[in-house]
Amino acid sequence: MAKRNEIVNVYAAGVVQGIGLVTFPAASAVFISPAAYGLSSTEYGGMFIPQAILAIVASLAGARLKIRLGTKRIYLLGLVANLLAMSLLVLSRFALTEHSVAYGILLAATSCMGIGFGLTVPALNTFAAAFFPKKADRAVLALNALLGLGTALAAVFVALFVGFGIWWGLPVLVGALILGLLLFSFSQPLNEGGQTAANPKAKVKFPARFWVFAAFVLLYGVCETMNGNWASLYMADHFSAHASVATLALTIFWATVTGGRVLFALLENWFPERLVGRVLPLVVAAAFVACAVVPKTHPLLALFSFGLAGLGCSALLPLAISFGQKELTTITASVAGGLIAFYQIGYGLAAFGVGPLQSWAGLNLKTIYGGTAVVALAMSALSFAVTKKAAATT
Repeated sequence: MAKRNEIVNVYAAGVVQGIGLVTFPAASAVFISPAAYGLSSTEYGGMFIPQAILAIVASLAGARLKIRLGTKRIYLLGLVANLLAMSLLVLSRFALTEHSVAYGILLAATSCMGIGFGLTVPALNTFAAAFFPKKADRAVLALNALLGLGTALAAVFVALFVGFGIWWGLPVLVGALILGLLLFSFSQPLNEGGQTAANPKAKVKFPARFWVFAAFVLLYGVCETMNGNWASLYMADHFSAHASVATLALTIFWATVTGGRVLFALLENWFPERLVGRVLPLVVAAAFVACAVVPKTHPLLALFSFGLAGLGCSALLPLAISFGQKELTTITASVAGGLIAFYQIGYGLAAFGVGPLQSWAGLNLKTIYGGTAVVALAMSALSFAVTKKAAATT
């Protein structure tokens, strides 16, 4: 059984990782402001391409590297990459007079964030499941609830720091928290509770069922990122919302993601995970339709739509990971990393794809949001395959 300090370490890291991950999209108004970075929509979306690519590489490589290095070292390397990302983001503000230089530093910062996310999150999911083997679903859901809490806090913190005229205070704060985690983590054993070691030279062979989970989390990544990266810009662009209201949309989305994860963990005995996995994609689809049809004159209704989207997204990724780890027993050590990689593919598609759809295809955000409902419906269709084994065992 894991010691209390180990458990506190892992779950605190979930909160900090969540704050760090959303620091960049939470500051979207700063990045596109002509008075600050002055990025176009395509440049803003392009910031997240190296993050997605390197998160994919890191999560897949981490599954093999942890056999040689151990999960703890992979986790620590992820924290170092996150710390470097925050340092580069702060550094970029000193190059605002040189657009290309500032943008290059931002790309380097998101690259480091991708590496940090790709190494840290699979390790945290592995720790959580190992610490509570008899309640792995609930443990992973609780961890991801804290990740969601961090993402919600990021939106709140950036609004506060922007209000004080020091938006860069958020990456400074996150960097300090990561440094504290690093120092604390070195003294902890952080083992995986007796999981069997694998042959480091053996190739991981993904069974056919893995690709069902992979497709599901890819579609989920698209849906989550449309809200997590573009909500504030959609509020500002389509609804002409004030910056504080636009930021509130992001806060509401991540807050309901967090609240939903807590809620469904508590309702496990009355609302089984398999039903949660099948119902929530439909909630996501309904939220996208609502976002697209809300009149421009009713921005408060749009805020409600983002809250609905957050509730719909809440439990889907952690449940997919826990279902996959329990079902795909021959590759248990590689499931979290592999699924996080495909989640990041979806993240990258949505993070970058919106810019070209606007500039090259002439689509507005309203149309794009409405179209993403189709992605959510495809995810809904796959949810029955993802939860198939879970339904059979209950």
